[in-house]
Amino acid sequence: MTEKYINPHTDFGFKRLFGSEFNKELLISFLNAMFHGEQNVQDITYLNSEQLGDRADARRAIFDVYCENDKGEKFIVEMQNVYQEFFKDRTIYYSTFPIREQAHRGGDWDFHLNPVYTIGLLNFNFAEGLQNAKRWHHEVKLMEVDTHEVFYDKLTYIYVEIPKFDKKETELVTMYDKWMYVLKNLSVLMQRPAALQERVFTRLFEQAEIAKFDNQERRLYEDSVNAYRDIVNAIRTAEKKKFAEGRAEGRAEGRAEGIIEVAKTMINKGMSAELVAEVTGLSLDELQRI
Repeated sequence: MTEKYINPHTDFGFKRLFGSEFNKELLISFLNAMFHGEQNVQDITYLNSEQLGDRADARRAIFDVYCENDKGEKFIVEMQNVYQEFFKDRTIYYSTFPIREQAHRGGDWDFHLNPVYTIGLLNFNFAEGLQNAKRWHHEVKLMEVDTHEVFYDKLTYIYVEIPKFDKKETELVTMYDKWMYVLKNLSVLMQRPAALQERVFTRLFEQAEIAKFDNQERRLYEDSVNAYRDIVNAIRTAEKKKFAEGRAEGRAEGRAEGIIEVAKTMINKGMSAELVAEVTGLSLDELQRI
């Protein structure tokens, strides 16, 4: 490997930086930066990232990071590398788990809920419904259509289009700018940028340096990088093939073929059907047919 720092888009890299109790100050800093002062997260508790349905045959959900802050507010944070046709549906579905788990069993319950935030960090441009948006950060809430006023402020979906962030190091102003710069560029940096002098970034670059990994960590990271590259290459190959045909329907078919190739690659590498389904968005029945 020629990289000095880990790729946060990989499963291992993302969870090492943001999904570890040991590094929770990184996630706290990122959340506070993303909410521009509207949140003041002092502490977080990591929760079980594997959520089961109400029935034995219900589809489960596996989150990249699931936590709650010191006020009991729930946060789902997902790094998504592959475009999925029904990704919005997936995020809505995911948000139902932290809502339902707040229901009190027995006794009196007045239906009071703590806020739920579902955050999608997208390594692609999320065109559906956002194609006319100029910014890379999108915050979605329930609103009243006529007045455009927020109707319910306890359910929030945040979509961050990483490829659209194009600020250079000299243009970084806010902490959110700096975190976005890290998310987009960490794996290609060879040293810590001068603009990132805050203490939290000292921690980040220490934890992200590949040379400090032990043998097991290095092996796990290499496996994660290989899986990430397989996904990216399969999608790019399929999209280039269909793009050359110059038809919109061809590009759509290309995405579908790319996802199937990703699934085949993951299965051949011995990954579980549940993990393949989670990454690709394919159902277990579809995977069986593949």
